[in-house]
Amino acid sequence: MTSRRKFLAGGAAGLAAASAMPAPAVHAQSPIRWRMQTYAGPALAEHVVKPAIDAFNRVAAGQMEIELFFADQLVPTGELFRAMQRGTIDAVQSDDDSMASPTEVTVFGGYFPFACRYSLDVPVLFNQWGLGEIWDAEYTRVGVKWLSAGAWDPCHFATKDPIRGLGDLRGKRVFTFPTAGRFLSQFGVVPVTLPWEDIEVAVQTGELDGIAWSGITEDYTVGWADVTNYFLTNNISGAWAGSFFANMDRWHELPAHLQELLRLTMDSSHYYRQWWYWGGEAELRTTGTKLQLTSIPDDEWATVESAARVFWDEIASESETKARVVSILKEYNATMEKAGRPYRYGG
Repeated sequence: MTSRRKFLAGGAAGLAAASAMPAPAVHAQSPIRWRMQTYAGPALAEHVVKPAIDAFNRVAAGQMEIELFFADQLVPTGELFRAMQRGTIDAVQSDDDSMASPTEVTVFGGYFPFACRYSLDVPVLFNQWGLGEIWDAEYTRVGVKWLSAGAWDPCHFATKDPIRGLGDLRGKRVFTFPTAGRFLSQFGVVPVTLPWEDIEVAVQTGELDGIAWSGITEDYTVGWADVTNYFLTNNISGAWAGSFFANMDRWHELPAHLQELLRLTMDSSHYYRQWWYWGGEAELRTTGTKLQLTSIPDDEWATVESAARVFWDEIASESETKARVVSILKEYNATMEKAGRPYRYGG
């Protein structure tokens, strides 16, 4: 009993001593912080990227935080690639064309004329027809991580004066994407490059006659429907193609689970745009009150579609990689035509 009492007393004292010792310090790990800039202004970003980034920050639960900046907020859109490559910013949401990336696929970003008819064409081309592998290789070559491509809206003209024939395009000063402007110039369009936030005022002051940068959903969302009068139902592309990119070093610094979370976030962003634009285009064409719809007759517009095929061949002649992309676009569109409705009107 004496031994037992000593043992119990010693154990109690030991426990008391242990409880009196300070607990080991636990240092909270600082979150990984990224700065991402989008091509979109604030009103548009509220739909095309902000919901997804907000969700990422919530789910990352303090492990990582992405600070989102809008068009031209940190650097001009045309300097986005270089800023990301240098590490001035960590990630970008843009099309290749607008951010002037030095790759062979840059010309196909944004609105490559008549490359697709519907928004679903874009993810199919990237995920099933090999464009994703080409983009990944091209950006790896210049030290940037291409992450994911998705579709936005179709490209239509919103103008102050009505467009009812190709002749009405002649002399029109239009804000549009570089490659789209290069193509449209053969029809007399005068492409104009301005900061995104200046477009509305430029239309009001007469510096611009119109915009060929979006569909009708964006025209209403960002205020362009308030300064233009007409919406041309003919489009030069069924969907804008844009991507998420990251500085290569910063991407590889991320743990695998955060890389996966970011990929899931991008997929969520792509999905949101699929239904937001698709529904918005139909609703605002039929119930919108700010823009009057006009159309160029099909037989006249067919000359524009034919010119696009000539333009494709001109682009294909510039490099082996461009020829490979054009070949995929031709084969894909031929397959869709053969498949018939609902993929294409013929078949």
